Amino acid sequence: PTRSAGVGSDWKHTMTSPMYILRSPNIAARKIGGELMLMASSSASLYSLNDTAALLWDAADGNTSLDVIVGALCAQFDVSQDVAYTDACEVVEQLAANGILQISHAPFQTEGSTS
Repeated sequence: PTRSAGVGSDWKHTMTSPMYILRSPNIAARKIGGELMLMASSSASLYSLNDTAALLWDAADGNTSLDVIVGALCAQFDVSQDVAYTDACEVVEQLAANGILQISHAPFQTEGSTS
């Protein structure tokens, strides 16, 4: 089953409440000139992701929690866990608001998942 993205004032993100992200279906992704471009088929909208947003997109498997993904980001960039998590939550919420990502407090049931 598909889960709706929780965004806006109803979505509460804290490091004590896990957040899982999943790439939305019907989004085409292509690397063009070192930049990740996404196109939403429902709206024909085109999005260009910066390096951090592209890493979040790539890691959005629905089963890896955002804090684990952020830990990997911190290993690549010189940023504290708290700052990176806050920034990642903002990016995730923006992408979810545009229908690019789905957000849940529990892992998603995806093809190939064992839970």
